[in-house]
Amino acid sequence: MSTWAALAMAWGGLAGGFSAVALARLMRRRPAAASTRVPVLLLRPVDAPTPREVENLATPIDYPGPLEHVVLAPERPPLPEHVRWVPSEPSTPNRKVGHLLHALRVLPREGRVVLVVDADVVVTGELVAGLAAPVAAGVALSTAVPTPVGARGLSGRAVAALLRRTHHSFRALHVMSAGAAAVCGKALGLSDRAVEELPALADHIGEDLELSKRLHARGLGVALCEVPAVVPLAAGDWDAALARFTRWMQVLRSHRPGLYPTVPLLFTPTWPLLVLGMAVGSPGLLGCVAALVAVRTLLSWRLAWLSAPGAHAGGSEGGALRFALDWLLGEALLLAAFVRSLAHPPRVTWRGRVYALHPGGRMSPGWTELKQEGGV
Repeated sequence: MSTWAALAMAWGGLAGGFSAVALARLMRRRPAAASTRVPVLLLRPVDAPTPREVENLATPIDYPGPLEHVVLAPERPPLPEHVRWVPSEPSTPNRKVGHLLHALRVLPREGRVVLVVDADVVVTGELVAGLAAPVAAGVALSTAVPTPVGARGLSGRAVAALLRRTHHSFRALHVMSAGAAAVCGKALGLSDRAVEELPALADHIGEDLELSKRLHARGLGVALCEVPAVVPLAAGDWDAALARFTRWMQVLRSHRPGLYPTVPLLFTPTWPLLVLGMAVGSPGLLGCVAALVAVRTLLSWRLAWLSAPGAHAGGSEGGALRFALDWLLGEALLLAAFVRSLAHPPRVTWRGRVYALHPGGRMSPGWTELKQEGGV
C-alpha cells in the first residue's frame, strides 16, 4: 500500500469515526418540546427587511403567555398593530448587538425572558416557548436549530442540505461540541447573565460564538431548543450561497482558528477522498471511502428526520428522506467555501457594509460597498 493510500485511509477512518459518534449521540431519545407561559420580550433586529422578512415580522404568534413583539430598525417597516417598532440606528461595528443594547436601554425587561430572533425566521408560539422555557428554568442561553425550508434550484438545495443533513447542521454541531457549545444567533433566549455580556460583543462579528465562549468560561451552559427555527429560503444563485458560507469560514478563521482546519479534515472529507480513492485505486482505500459514505448517509437520514419541520413548518417538502444524499451537495458547498476563504483577505461584506476582521473575532468597519474595489 502506498503512503498516499495509507494517509487517505487514516483520514477516512478519522472522519468516519467522527460521523459514527455523532450518529450515536443523535440516536438518543430527544426530550419533549418545552412549554411555558413566562412573560417574554421578543426582539427582532433588522436594518432593511426584505418583503419575505416583513411577512415574517407580521405573522401572528400564538404564544399563550404575555408577549411583547418588538422590531428594531432605523425606519418603520409595514407592521400590524400587534407588533411594536422601536427606532434604532446603531453606531457599533456589530449592528445587531447595537440594536439589542438600544432596546434593552429603552424597554423594561424585569420579570420577562428576552428572546432575540432574526427577521428571516418564522416565529411560532412553540418556538417562543421552546426558547424561553430553559432560560426561565435557569439556563444561561438557549438556541434553536436553523432549518431552511422551501429550497429551490441547485443552490437552495445545497444550502438546505448543508444546514439540515451534514455535520454542519447545528444539531450535529451541538452534540459534538467540545468546550463552548455551537450556537446559531438566528434564534436565542438570553438570561440576565447573557445580557450582561452583550456590551463586550459590540465589536465582534461572530457575536453568537463569542457569547457562547464567554458563558462557557463562566461555567454556564447552553440549551438546544427542540423546536426548529424555520427559515424560508429566498431565491438565489450558487454565487450568493458560496459568498454566504465563505463569510462563515472567514469568521471561523478569525474567531476560532484552531477549529478552522477541522472543516476539510472532519466536515468535508468525502469529495477529496472519493477523488483520491479513484486516483490511487487501492481496494483498501476504496473500501474505507465506501464505509465513510455509508455512515454519512445514515447520519444524513437521521438529521433529515430530526430536522423535518413537520407541524412546525407545515410539511416536509415532499418527504424528509426524498433527497437523502443531498448531504454530498451540502459538503461540496462547504468545501468550496473553505477553499475560497483561503485566498480571501481578512474582511467581509455584509448588506453593503465592509468589515475588517481581526484576531479573536473582532471587527472594525471599513467602507460602503459603493466605494469598495473588488468585494467579497
